[in-house]
Amino acid sequence: MTMADAVFAFLGVGALLAAVLPRLVAGRPLSLPLVFLVSGIGVYLLPLPLPVIDPVEDRLLTEHITEVGVIIALMGAGLALNRPVGLHRWSTTWRLLGVTMPLTVIGTALLAWWLLDWPPAVALLLAAVLAPTDPVLASEVRVGEPTEDEHDEDEVRFALTSEAGLNDGLAFPLTYAAVALAAAAGSGWSADWVGAWAVKDVAIKCAVGVLSGLLTGRLLGWLFFRPRNPELRLSEHREGFVALGATFLSYGVTELAGGYGFLAVFTAACAIRSAERAHGFHNVLHDFVEQIERLVTALVLFLLGAFIALGGLAALTWQGALTALALLLVIRPLTGWVGLLGGRPRGRERWVVAGYGIRGLGSLYYLAYALGEHDFPVPQRELWAVVTFTVLASVVLHGLSAGPVVARLDRMRHRRTGA
Repeated sequence: MTMADAVFAFLGVGALLAAVLPRLVAGRPLSLPLVFLVSGIGVYLLPLPLPVIDPVEDRLLTEHITEVGVIIALMGAGLALNRPVGLHRWSTTWRLLGVTMPLTVIGTALLAWWLLDWPPAVALLLAAVLAPTDPVLASEVRVGEPTEDEHDEDEVRFALTSEAGLNDGLAFPLTYAAVALAAAAGSGWSADWVGAWAVKDVAIKCAVGVLSGLLTGRLLGWLFFRPRNPELRLSEHREGFVALGATFLSYGVTELAGGYGFLAVFTAACAIRSAERAHGFHNVLHDFVEQIERLVTALVLFLLGAFIALGGLAALTWQGALTALALLLVIRPLTGWVGLLGGRPRGRERWVVAGYGIRGLGSLYYLAYALGEHDFPVPQRELWAVVTFTVLASVVLHGLSAGPVVARLDRMRHRRTGA
């Protein structure tokens, strides 16, 4: 038996489990990501000659694998949302992005600076890479398949899905801020970088990302639904893999133009969705993307479990663990609650939206990317240990609780409406 034989066997078992597990764990205090994370840990604790998994040494590979996972998830999120984009319709999303996200970043950075005694640039980097949320890791708290009715999604699922679709891109300016601060001040503090960062990394790149995604999405929407020639009208052929073409095209074109590809992919998906909301081709595209997304997520979480089993948390201190738990259990819930004051979610729904700021693939990607851009005055393995522990804790806490919590909310909602 060769190593390649074992890898093929594991891939086969993993793919079959990724198809079966979502139905088995639906509504239960369990999740597919948690199963694969635990599986990675368990398999790598066995006395088998398995390849070493180390995102520190294989930073570039880690960056690209997680990059693909994030952009596919963003396309899936955008295609799933029924609600047209608007100031009022998406008011909960704007609150989470405009209030909750900045407050979460500030709170996490201050805690890392004080508790971990990290330099400002590193504290900001940790806060930036932990800014993106990822409801892929708990499918119960994201919207389901596309439907014709814009009201066919509750506020909790809509808020968490739309927030994740946009803050995955908005974390890029924060990451660049940490890189710029490290380059300007090293272990100290300087404000000389702020002006150039605000113009280039915030205003210009965000604008290019949104505009490029909008233009690409509208062009693809026309190509999918509008050509008179049925041979060119892609919706007639019902081939789901064109969703990958839309994902990679919008991402690649925007990156070449100097914008944020993550923002572009989600914007393009929303634009495609708005081109013809009632068409069944959206379900074909969404189902294909969801299958690929599930496979990539399963792979990344298995590899993360392997990294943990091989000592990925060896550099974790109690201060790092406390910072991670404080983010998940205190900072995000409180800033989420503050951001949603006066908004649509009320009572328990507000606390669920505030509490389920799940950390996942986006955090792993941003850390790998940032460490390739500049050297930070903290050991890389210590940074990886804190971020890995945060994702581990999030997968466990949110994965175990999401099913029962959301099921209870659904029962309460049905009783109120008499459905």
